[in-house]
Amino acid sequence: MNFSELATQVLEILAALAAAPLFLGWVNQCRAWLQNRSAPSLWLPYRSIRKLFYKDAVLAQNASALFRIAPYIVFGAMTVAAAIIPSMGTRMALSPVADAIALVGLFATARMFIALAAMDIGTAFGSLGARREMMVGFLAEPALLIIIFLASLLSATTALPAISEYLATQPLALHPSLAFTAVAFTMVLLAENARIPIDNPATHLELTMIHEALLLEYSARHLALMEWAAALKLFNYACIGFALFVPWGVATGNGPLQILVSIPVLALKLALAGAGLALIETLSAKLRVFRAPEFLATAFLFAVLGLLVHLLLGA
Repeated sequence: MNFSELATQVLEILAALAAAPLFLGWVNQCRAWLQNRSAPSLWLPYRSIRKLFYKDAVLAQNASALFRIAPYIVFGAMTVAAAIIPSMGTRMALSPVADAIALVGLFATARMFIALAAMDIGTAFGSLGARREMMVGFLAEPALLIIIFLASLLSATTALPAISEYLATQPLALHPSLAFTAVAFTMVLLAENARIPIDNPATHLELTMIHEALLLEYSARHLALMEWAAALKLFNYACIGFALFVPWGVATGNGPLQILVSIPVLALKLALAGAGLALIETLSAKLRVFRAPEFLATAFLFAVLGLLVHLLLGA
């Protein structure tokens, strides 16, 4: 590990922590524009997080230590995930341990703790949200693993930086298998981040909410960390998509010039991805909760179809 790799690692972590709320604000702003509504400020997520950090936390009398430490574990898991995703460069200090399977494990760890914390208080909404969250995760994680498995077959490695570097250095070509898995990944991203059509993060309707039901008992700094972690999760999924499907522009060397060039490229990718995500949400209708398994089963089928196209046709 040299200084350049360490600097790239620190830069990627700081960029993820700083840009995640901005990316969420951009998605909300684009969604409001497309729906012909007055758009919220781009800096609203920052203001909300800052305001929550200055408030005093209120905890339920029967809240255990698990409820108190869950926000820190969830936020830490999302930060570590951001550290092993090659958002700007592939030569990072953590590249030797940046395994894509471990990345899925970090997402699963965060999901487990947030679900356990929601059930810890014993409220009906918390238990309801936890059961729905685990249902979504149970169906989404296999599809994500199939997507990563296809990428590992193409690059002969499960290390996400190595996968991204391999795809970025290959001649431009159309891979039908990657096209199928890109559709599957988009569907998994929507489900895992509680976006329409699986969930509507802008409402608190008890009959349909998933993510918001998990956070109803949190306040102050605990809620701020949970909201920041949710923004980080959306940012991480977007960067995983960039690494697998549009890796061009990421720095594949240790040169500082390459890293500097990758920063505006990442900003452009995030801007386009945010607008595309807002467009998908605007054109989609909210599904009933019991239709979510069908949605995720379709994502799994797309992922398997992409894998079969690669194995049988080599495309």
